[in-house]
Amino acid sequence: MEKLSFRFPATQTLESNAHVGVVGSGDLEILMEPSEQGYADVTVRTGTTGFNQIWKTVLERFFSNNDVSAIIKINDFGATPGVVSLRLSQALEVGRNAGYAKK
Repeated sequence: MEKLSFRFPATQTLESNAHVGVVGSGDLEILMEPSEQGYADVTVRTGTTGFNQIWKTVLERFFSNNDVSAIIKINDFGATPGVVSLRLSQALEVGRNAGYAKK
């Protein structure tokens, strides 16, 4: 199990908690919590080692388009970069739509 940590500057706060995905073959789980710290704090736990640069690239691309201050935990089970991007977008949508997230 490898644990990676990343931090990205941010100015917009997430409205509510979000939880998307499941930890299973070829997928991942993302948990997002609002934070007023002025940055996104991302922790990735993955069983697939040696992909630090790919994780960094995927996350940099996401945060260059989404300026969100949050605490983000990603539990990976071999997801592809495309699945990571999709799940991040889904979690952000849930976290920005507080009414939907509370249901």
